[in-house]
Amino acid sequence: MQEFEYVAPTSLEDAVKLMAEKGPKAKALAGGTDILIQLRGGRYQIDRLVDVKNIPELNQFSCSQSDGLTIGASVQNYKIYESSEVQRLYPAMVDCASLVGGIQVQGRATVGGNLCNAAPSGDTIPTLIAESAQALIAGPNGQRTVPVEEFCTGPGRNQLADGELLVSVNLPPVKPNYGAAFLRFIPRNEMDIAVANCGASVQLDESRQKIVSAKIAIGSVGPTVIYCIEASNSLAGADANEASIEAAAAAAQKAASPINDMRGTVEQRIHLVGVLTKRVLRIAISRAKGE
Repeated sequence: MQEFEYVAPTSLEDAVKLMAEKGPKAKALAGGTDILIQLRGGRYQIDRLVDVKNIPELNQFSCSQSDGLTIGASVQNYKIYESSEVQRLYPAMVDCASLVGGIQVQGRATVGGNLCNAAPSGDTIPTLIAESAQALIAGPNGQRTVPVEEFCTGPGRNQLADGELLVSVNLPPVKPNYGAAFLRFIPRNEMDIAVANCGASVQLDESRQKIVSAKIAIGSVGPTVIYCIEASNSLAGADANEASIEAAAAAAQKAASPINDMRGTVEQRIHLVGVLTKRVLRIAISRAKGE
């Protein structure tokens, strides 16, 4: 691994300044489960590594019915799935946070890091999109907010400009008759990269028989996690039944643009998108009904 400067600021202002001074030659360290491997492999050549684990804003973690869920960029995955409030209000976040790596990785890895890494297979990203999460970004020009579906711009690329840091991801409060879920397919039982994954949410009406709105996102089947707009819109106003689910799954398959690689074929991935979308929607609808 190359030599670089290591700094550990304790304020967001100092962290932004330290990042901005080195521009593209600076990288942030949260959990380190991605960046340290990438540095060792020579993917990046940097002059400065900025450890952001000691910054209060990046360690925010709060969850409530009234205010929603805030996950600071340095909050480890295990804190998410061990939270009783997250389990109650945002079970889809438990679905995905508990699948990132093994138990040792979950003690270090962060949702913020998974998002910034911008892997098409990132397991937390489909759920964040389905849950309408917003990414709060801080930089030399102040703060800005970006919908998570717009955050990743390509494999390993994201919206962060030189000197900018992800501060937190923020999920809106959960409304009554709302449900979300996440599933993935991997060749092994655990600790593998998804061949395909899917996150979805549904908002039902008061009767719990019709879908008011929905969001579906699929991963590992394109250059970024894909927000399936047509499939999501097809569910608005539809009955919460198998026919609607089947139609949405077919639309999600059309949105996929996978490649052949060592983990799966194009045909397999498109098939999996259909299977996973149907299963995830069934779980989300069941959760929305309180079942």
